[in-house]
Amino acid sequence: MKAFRQQIRFATAADGVKIAFAESGKGLPLVRAGHWMTHLEWDWQTPVWGPWLESLSGRHHLLRYDSRGCGLSDRNVAAVTLDDLVSDLEAVVDAAGLDRFALFGASHGGAVSIAYAARHPERVTHMVLLDALARGRLVRNPSASERNMLAATVRLVLLGWGQDNAAFRQMFTTQFFPNASREQADAFNQLQRLSCTPEHAGRLMLGFAVLDASALPAKVRCPTLVLHCVGDARVPFDEGRLIASGIHNARFEPLDSMNHIPLSGEPAFEEALALIHDFLPSAQGPMAGKAFEHLTRREREVVELLARGCDNAQIGAHLGLAEKTVRNNISVVFDKLGVENRAQAIVRARDAGFGHAAEPAPHP
Repeated sequence: MKAFRQQIRFATAADGVKIAFAESGKGLPLVRAGHWMTHLEWDWQTPVWGPWLESLSGRHHLLRYDSRGCGLSDRNVAAVTLDDLVSDLEAVVDAAGLDRFALFGASHGGAVSIAYAARHPERVTHMVLLDALARGRLVRNPSASERNMLAATVRLVLLGWGQDNAAFRQMFTTQFFPNASREQADAFNQLQRLSCTPEHAGRLMLGFAVLDASALPAKVRCPTLVLHCVGDARVPFDEGRLIASGIHNARFEPLDSMNHIPLSGEPAFEEALALIHDFLPSAQGPMAGKAFEHLTRREREVVELLARGCDNAQIGAHLGLAEKTVRNNISVVFDKLGVENRAQAIVRARDAGFGHAAEPAPHP
């Protein structure tokens, strides 16, 4: 029996693609960016993703979604650029009504998370990147043999991905999870087949190979934890180092594992979860305070600028508001937060995670 319940809904991306997303658990909102080989109704029942989802849902309001072309999302899609993938994330969090949340980006979901955090600094409180990449393999100065290998692998995917015999998919499973148990390996073999068609699997491989978010880590302003398995054969360890070195004050933690993502039963799994739970505010922390939950989006924008030390004129310039309107908003914020003055509001806001984002440009 599953230890948590999920609710599946759909969002519509900018180009009309329907994206399936699921919510489970309670607490600080945590959004797992979409990546390859997921299926909302299947992955939480597997020994690969199930333990991850159970632990994260036990501490947070977890939102996850199937990337375009995968799982329960629309299958017949051609576009898999970074902009398209970020658009999917934007559509999902808006459909779920989330104003501020933490981001969890694993594998290719790392590039999506980095791009989203760079574009929407006011909405991301914290970011966790697990065995993530900012650059696809064709962006990392590949050799001729590496290019040929990618082309050959895509061809093999088109021919063998959907076969009843799992031998071909086992090749991928061995790359992703060389230390998997038989149960874990069988489940991931099945998940590959269920997650998408052979045609889309090949399309994703080519699309992911040219993803490039390498210019964006420097624009990330939220507290960031970067975890990377030392022996990861899918995303080189140096990619994790590159990301961590590019994000201001990011924390980098190597994990002693040969797997692409730590699996339940190995020490790196427990270590990774402990690091994540320690890094993210808990459900009882200040980020989950009822007062902040009752703020409107505009009031949150005002609080964000208050926490950065902006005066009323600066807040008005940033938000395109008259100073009188700003004063009225601040009075309402004071009442909702139960504070008497600006100094108290700033202290409470900074304790709750506000004020860490990059300074936004004023509205025209």
